[in-house]
Amino acid sequence: MKFTKEIVLIILAFFAIYVIWGSTYMLNKIAVQEIAPLFLSSLRFVFAGMLIFAIAYFLKIPLSITKKQLINNIVAGFLFLSYGNGVFVWALKYVDSGFAALEASSMPLFVLLLLRIIYKQKIQKLAIVGVFLGILGIYLLVNQQEVFNSNNSIIGILMIFTCILSWSFASILVSKADMHKSYFVNSGYQMLTGGLILSVFSLLFGEKWKMPIHWSSATINSMTLLVIFGSIVAFTAFNFLLRKVSPEKVSTSAYVNPIIALFLGWFILDEQITLQSIIAASILLLGVYFINTSKTTT
Repeated sequence: MKFTKEIVLIILAFFAIYVIWGSTYMLNKIAVQEIAPLFLSSLRFVFAGMLIFAIAYFLKIPLSITKKQLINNIVAGFLFLSYGNGVFVWALKYVDSGFAALEASSMPLFVLLLLRIIYKQKIQKLAIVGVFLGILGIYLLVNQQEVFNSNNSIIGILMIFTCILSWSFASILVSKADMHKSYFVNSGYQMLTGGLILSVFSLLFGEKWKMPIHWSSATINSMTLLVIFGSIVAFTAFNFLLRKVSPEKVSTSAYVNPIIALFLGWFILDEQITLQSIIAASILLLGVYFINTSKTTT
């Protein structure tokens, strides 16, 4: 196979959505030990949104947007980032990063069920098998004594599931909403508005805002990686791949991210990996595979 420039970019883009997105769980886990979670996420997305707008302006990508598109982006920013990510990061104070990544891998199951509930879409038999396997995997994952060693772990687990539900609903909403033609610009609006909403909630909940000059080097490095790579590079790579390869291939990140997150959590953060977690992960990811390889029909 001849390695053209496009093929090289595709390989690098897959590396981004596999490894970078998989590592964000660990990076958030590191940062949230020192920074208040809502404040952490608000800074990440405001900075990332501003950088995206600066890059778009430099590349002469039109930033003008209609009132309806702005409203849709604000709603998406809240569901994806203000709630979906902000509360998720909060839950990482009580749940291991690898465990949280495995929970998040169940999102295709939530999307499928929401499509059935909201749009009455029929589910093919293979996808039904995937749903049952996904539910079994989730049950085995959360039904472990080791999971409940820390205080508020049950609350953390439940809140992560509400975040997954928020992400799933937003994914369906955005796929059918009137949005800016540039995914890059949409991301900028969503990050900026989602980050600003998070800052308001951070103030309302009385979080202590610890300024970057007082952060440890580990937190500074984590936040830098989250802003530049997790929020900008990986998202751009994701949209690039959607234009170059099939969505089914892009969705394979749902299988790889938890593996990367589990390994990094174990190797760097000394998080425990139990045999039951490995079995649950295998069953859950197999269910996700069945769901992703089976198309819904109306």
